Amino acid sequence: MGRWLVVWLWAALAHGQTVLVIGDSLTEGYGLDAEDAFPAVLEGLLRPKHKAIKVINGGVSGSTTASAVQRVKWFARAKPHVVVLALGANDGLRGLDVQESRKHLEAAVTTARGMGMKVLLAGMQMPTNYGRPYRAAFEKMYADLARDLKLPLLPFLLEGVGGVPAMNLADGIHPNKAGHARVAQNLARSLEGHL
Repeated sequence: MGRWLVVWLWAALAHGQTVLVIGDSLTEGYGLDAEDAFPAVLEGLLRPKHKAIKVINGGVSGSTTASAVQRVKWFARAKPHVVVLALGANDGLRGLDVQESRKHLEAAVTTARGMGMKVLLAGMQMPTNYGRPYRAAFEKMYADLARDLKLPLLPFLLEGVGGVPAMNLADGIHPNKAGHARVAQNLARSLEGHL
């Protein structure tokens, strides 16, 4: 899905362009030093092959998809070439309407593309206590959005991290240093895996 776009994304990285990750506390690196948050780790993983690469951490704790469009516009001043949309976890944890979340994400994609940015969508999943219908609808939202808008998709940003005690802080929600390292690897593989 979106193979041509992922090829473009990887070509952009090869030319030392800027990647922006828009997310929430998971992206910001809650409870950790900035250099241990996954955007900084991702930059380090990419740097050996792409020496001029820059990854901007656009994570804001507590944010939902409702803030996505305004944040894309705000970060436009940094002239990012690639935007990783890693939002939605707080929408799900608050039980917000899935269709509303989708509308916000779709608007953010449209805004980013209108400014010449390419978009990679990072999916989220909800814990089992949220019930199967809501969890299924929430997860499907990302797959449907990626299909309809022809976006490359990382199905679950926290693959190998979510629900794994050794990969999370004591709150069981936010990744620890090892968890962020795994998330960075997930994202790097998502970019390379479509080539």
